[in-house]
Amino acid sequence: MQKKLSAGQKLGFGIFDLGGNMFFTIMGFWCLKYLTDVVGLVAAMAGAAVMIGKIWDAVTDPMMGYISDRTITRLGRRRPYLLIGAVPMMLTMWLFFTAPDISNQLWLMFWAMGVLMLVNTVQTVINVPYASLTPELTNDYHERTSLNGYRFGCAVFGTILGAAAVLPIVSSFNGEKHGWSMMGLILGAVMALVTLLTFFGTKEKKHTREDIPAEGFFSTYKAVFSNKPYVILFITYGLHLTAVTFLQSILAYYTEYIYPAEFVMRLRTFPLIGDPAAGEMALREALTNLSMMGLLLTAMLCIPVSVFVSKKIGKKWTYQICFIDLFIACAAVSTVGHLLPPEWFLCLLLFAGIGVGFSYVAPFAMVPDTVEFDAVKTGERKEGAYYGMWTFISKCGIALSVFISGIILNIGGYVPKVIQTPSARLAIRLIIGPIPAFVFLCAFILMQFYTLDEKTYKKLMGQ
Repeated sequence: MQKKLSAGQKLGFGIFDLGGNMFFTIMGFWCLKYLTDVVGLVAAMAGAAVMIGKIWDAVTDPMMGYISDRTITRLGRRRPYLLIGAVPMMLTMWLFFTAPDISNQLWLMFWAMGVLMLVNTVQTVINVPYASLTPELTNDYHERTSLNGYRFGCAVFGTILGAAAVLPIVSSFNGEKHGWSMMGLILGAVMALVTLLTFFGTKEKKHTREDIPAEGFFSTYKAVFSNKPYVILFITYGLHLTAVTFLQSILAYYTEYIYPAEFVMRLRTFPLIGDPAAGEMALREALTNLSMMGLLLTAMLCIPVSVFVSKKIGKKWTYQICFIDLFIACAAVSTVGHLLPPEWFLCLLLFAGIGVGFSYVAPFAMVPDTVEFDAVKTGERKEGAYYGMWTFISKCGIALSVFISGIILNIGGYVPKVIQTPSARLAIRLIIGPIPAFVFLCAFILMQFYTLDEKTYKKLMGQ
């Protein structure tokens, strides 16, 4: 297996995550708000629909990993699923963001559950095999960090599109519901395109029947959970995704309902907006986009920095930097964010972007190390099983956080598109501050127990 990959090979691999992260960003930032404010589903039911859709999604991930580990074709083990799933990805995105004409809340929840299960199934078909490609391409400790640096460089562009392009696309069409439908189609088409680019831009090593793991489904996953470094990383990443999703799902609520009107109106003279005739709602939308763009552009700039830092202090400590940064940022937004003028509020989100940037590469560069740890110990390669469980925990974290957010909003008395009560405002501030801050702290503590550093890995590999 080659150790060094060309820039073209790395870009061919990484471009997929422009679409992959666009999907996760759209669903993370906008799914709950779309269901409550556009579809008209009450917050608790919307949260329940997202949770059930994600639980289904999470359950299918290990199944997809098991299947792709046992796939033998002339195109490889993973790439055929990229070809199969590209167009369905576009169509299901269009379907979900086309709001139905249903008034009954229960039937509306069933619709949301069903379509989300369909969308997430298609995403599983392409995402689990894609993630499993990493250890297939190189076994070099630092080259994997570089490979994932390309991946998450593309991912941040996708994240920026998913956060910042949604509202401009929606508003460019007549009618709110029509705008959301066309947004789903357009950005779904981008996801399909980059999936096909990765299909044509990568090449797997050849596999034979002898490479198929001999273990059955349950024994395969029992072996996965016997891998202590992986289990620690697995749970840490689940906590990480849970906390990040709290922030993503509530940020648009915060800028629309919590940030004071007197500060919002200052945006009329703010760089990049500068429209003295803009109304409050238009300015709040602009603030939402500026907040997301500032956070994510900072994250993008910090990705190569995190790769450099990782080589100096190790992947574990690089990952922990993100938890420290985001713990501080969450606490600050919740306690003083609404007291700060726009320029200082945005600086606070830029600071949060540093933590987000440091969270991209490190965990995904650590997973293949834990996979290699198992392969050396057992003599069998089960990349699909490991990455199936990896996406399983990420989706469980997302499902749990969105469900809890919906419940808290409902308890607080949230009603869309009106001035919120003090209890609803408190609910939003809890979701953006103390709750994710506590989860980030737990992730930092758990990561302390991870021991598979570069020295241990090289000793394992006999280097």
